[in-house]
Amino acid sequence: MKRTLFFLLAAIFLTACSSVMITGRKQLLLVSDAELLTMSLQSYQQFIDSVPPSKDLKSKALVKSVGVKIATAVEEYMKANGLEAELANFQWEFSLVKDTTVNAFCMPGGKVVFFDGILPVTKTEAGIAVVMGHEIAHAVAKHSNERLSQQMLVQYGAAITDVLVSNKSEVTRMGINTLYGIGAQVGVLLPYSRKQEYEADRLGMILMAMAGYDPAEALSFWERMTANGSGSVAEFMSTHPSDQKRIANIQKVMPEAQGFLKK
Repeated sequence: MKRTLFFLLAAIFLTACSSVMITGRKQLLLVSDAELLTMSLQSYQQFIDSVPPSKDLKSKALVKSVGVKIATAVEEYMKANGLEAELANFQWEFSLVKDTTVNAFCMPGGKVVFFDGILPVTKTEAGIAVVMGHEIAHAVAKHSNERLSQQMLVQYGAAITDVLVSNKSEVTRMGINTLYGIGAQVGVLLPYSRKQEYEADRLGMILMAMAGYDPAEALSFWERMTANGSGSVAEFMSTHPSDQKRIANIQKVMPEAQGFLKK
């Protein structure tokens, strides 16, 4: 049983590894794009049906315009680098909903949603491009698939842990399995999410630059987010990096992103 589980994990790592565009970071993807898209479209439709659209027609048009520009830049880059198959299941859609939450997201498959509440922070078209680039970066880098795959892998790990301590007392086994669960959440899943956020910042700046927006706007946007109080949750227990670390990382990758800026 032990050998079977270990061989199963080895096979998973050998057959499900992929690389993120531009950054080249290796990632584990256990779910097919088609399967994830089916789940994504269902969740997206349920959300759209539950939240009223924004009445701000001017902002709705601007969000869509920025989204189309960045999506087009992504498609052009993918085609030029022989990666167009990566977007085969994408059906771009850009929505602005009536909600005061300071948030935005992009579902796998290219369904982007902005909340009214983030517009006072974005302020400008370039500010919208910062958020749009970041959210689209999450989708094209397949971060949702990666997160789901990590959770699946943690479940496999829990099964192996239980097998390895099967000769221990019930109390000992319960204690070890509880510690494994806490360790996986704090030591693996949350930090990895922060890594994805840094990557989405980096890729998002590159994507907005490809679309003709100056990535330097990312610094101004995150300074406004900091003033807005976005970093109130301790980084140790958050899936997002602190605003200060995020800004420092943005400054670090800025020269790379500006190298993609359209002349």
